[in-house]
Amino acid sequence: MAKQITRDEAWALLKEYNQEPFHLQHAKTVEAVMGWYADKLGYGDEKDFWKLVGLLHDLDYEKWPEQHCEKTREIMESLDLSPRLIRAIVSHGYGHRNDVKPEHEMEKVLYATDELTGLIGAVALIHPNKRVNEVSLKSLKKKYKNLNFAAGCSRDVIERGAQMLDWPLEQLMSDTLDAMKWYEAQQDA
Repeated sequence: MAKQITRDEAWALLKEYNQEPFHLQHAKTVEAVMGWYADKLGYGDEKDFWKLVGLLHDLDYEKWPEQHCEKTREIMESLDLSPRLIRAIVSHGYGHRNDVKPEHEMEKVLYATDELTGLIGAVALIHPNKRVNEVSLKSLKKKYKNLNFAAGCSRDVIERGAQMLDWPLEQLMSDTLDAMKWYEAQQDA
């Protein structure tokens, strides 16, 4: 039987493979965004699972960027972690890292928001106080269209994610921005 992992165990595992503050902060941001979406979309009873998926989604990225998602699968399988957890995380590499297509709404949310959280974070950094609460949907959309801005954040992945969810791109952007503003406010409290 697959082992369940607690949030504390997941954090320790993440820190075993990631030391860069940027990667650790990104993991916590995606964790919070996934929890926010679990509540918004009516999956409150699975919120902790959604958050674990967000926290661990880039487990292997710092050490093995060229083998991203596959090393995560290997690490998690060696620890006998839940196949559902592994599949959910690996599916965010669909189309550019593997052929594990996001199927569950949670997997689609991770796929759609991972790159978008990076873009929103980059937009925040150009504001005077470098805070997400300073980012408007209008400024996010403007920077989104500028392909030279945060060029590492794949607009194709973000758009495919919105399509998978059957949401307008603007809704995905607005909701994810709201989720990140909520998280930032929680950090300030």
